[in-house]
Amino acid sequence: MKAFLTRRKSLLVAASAALALSLSACGGSSSTTTNPPVAEKPSFAADSTMAKLSNAGKITIGTKFDQPLFGQKGLDGKPVGFDVEIGKLIAAKLGIPADKIEWVETVSANREEFLKQGKVDMIVATYTINDKRKTQVDFAGPYYEAGQALMVNKDNNSITKPEDVKGKNVCSVTGSTPAATIVEKYQAVLVPAATYSACLEPLRNKQVEAITTDNVILAGFVSKEPDAFKLASDQTFTKEPYGIGLKKDDTAFRMWINDQLEAFAKDGSYKKAWEDTAGTVIKTAPELPTIDRY
Repeated sequence: MKAFLTRRKSLLVAASAALALSLSACGGSSSTTTNPPVAEKPSFAADSTMAKLSNAGKITIGTKFDQPLFGQKGLDGKPVGFDVEIGKLIAAKLGIPADKIEWVETVSANREEFLKQGKVDMIVATYTINDKRKTQVDFAGPYYEAGQALMVNKDNNSITKPEDVKGKNVCSVTGSTPAATIVEKYQAVLVPAATYSACLEPLRNKQVEAITTDNVILAGFVSKEPDAFKLASDQTFTKEPYGIGLKKDDTAFRMWINDQLEAFAKDGSYKKAWEDTAGTVIKTAPELPTIDRY
């Protein structure tokens, strides 16, 4: 079944010479990390999640550790990227400085469970909002909208659109939205992996013909190895609104974070977070999407 291709020109393969992102979980990054101003003695309703976290003076945030531009573990063991900066901005509004954030790696397969089990207080991890996930967790946002794309070896000209992967081996992450889409809509043969970086060697060795996930994630990989990989086309074929994952039915926390996201867009901190991280490769700064206040 053919899906409508969202034709959006992408600047995703424009590489920055200064970018030094590593593709391994222990790699370094040249992305600027910031410590946003911390709110002094913020006031919240006594029984709210905001009050509990603010009073504790610390927060645990789940993010990706292997995704250039959005969440990647640096040489100092701390993640950097756009998702990380959004997490730090929210923590700062709770009165929590960046050095009091505990970062926990959350991969696609464990995000809902980590929230349910209380292993993290929130998740900012290229986490697509969809109705199925909303039955298990809540989402603030969206704070960014990506789109699914395909990455292939530089010498592969046979795949230019999702219909071209029918019957072919395609790597994606277990439990992810892109993995389900590429199988259900385009009849690819899924080669599952725990992380997207784990798909790189199978692609390089031609055990798979493509990797699929969101365009901004693939752009990070291409920017690091432009002689090895490329995006199959400049089109995306889904819309992937990224939300901040929260424990189910914590409405007050969700609404408060939504308010903060809109404030970040107005005061310029959202734009700065982008420019300091993903904006080193993707030069066009996004606008904050319309918040889904369900």
